[in-house]
Amino acid sequence: MADDVVVITGASSGIGAALAEQLAASGASVVLAARRAEALQAVAARCGANAAVVTADVTRRGDMDRVVEAALARFGHVDVWVNNAGRGITRQPTELTDADIDEMMLVNVKSVLYATQAVLPHFKSRGRGHIVNVSSVLGRRPWARFRSAYSGAKHFLNAYTAMLREELSETDPGIQVSLVSPGVVATEFGVNSVHGGPDSRELPGAQTAAEVAEVIAGVIRTRAADVYTRPESRQAVLDYLAELAQNPG
Repeated sequence: MADDVVVITGASSGIGAALAEQLAASGASVVLAARRAEALQAVAARCGANAAVVTADVTRRGDMDRVVEAALARFGHVDVWVNNAGRGITRQPTELTDADIDEMMLVNVKSVLYATQAVLPHFKSRGRGHIVNVSSVLGRRPWARFRSAYSGAKHFLNAYTAMLREELSETDPGIQVSLVSPGVVATEFGVNSVHGGPDSRELPGAQTAAEVAEVIAGVIRTRAADVYTRPESRQAVLDYLAELAQNPG
C-alpha cells in the first residue's frame, strides 16, 4: 500500500480525514475531495507532502470527473477510490417529503454512481483498481425508524455495490468492489443530518473515526469484498435475517 494512490471523498472530517491520515502515515499518496476547502487543507497538512486537495461536490458528476483529472495530473494514476461521503436524515417515515428522498438518493447513491463512472475508464485501462463503498449497518437492517430514508438509500447502495462487483468480475476481474458497513461512529454525522438529529459523538458505544478508518485501511490491503467494522454488527444482521425467515408474516 506504500505506493498506492487513494482518492477519498468526504475527506474533510470524520472517517475520511482519519483514513487519509492513516494511509499517508503508511506511505500512500492521498487525494482528498470534499466541499470545505479550508478543512481539506488542514487534513492535507497532517498527511504531509503526498496529499492533494480537490474541492469538489460529490453530487455533481462533473466534479467527480475533475477529481479524477486532478489525481492523474498530480500522481499519474489511481489505485483505490473510497466513496466515503454521505449524509443522514432525521424524519419519521410518514413525514418524508419528495425533497428528503431526493437528497438521500443524491448524496448516498448517485454520488457513488458519478464517482464510479468517472474512475472506471482509468481502472479499465490499467486492468486493475479498487472501489471501496462506505455504507452502514442500516443498509442491512432498518434499526432506526427516524433514519428510514437513509437506511433505504444504503440498501440501494449495497445492492448496487454487489451487482457492480458481479459485473466487473466478468468483464474486468482485476477491479475489486468492496463494501464497508460501520455502525454508529463518533463524528458530526448526527448533527449534520437533514433536519438535524442526535449527536453521534454522544451516543453510547459509538466507534471512533480512527477505528473505522483502520478497518477500511485493512479492506484496501486485503481487497475483502464485504466487511463490517464490528463483528457483532454482522451477527446482529444475521440474527435479524434469521428472524425474518422464521416469521415471514
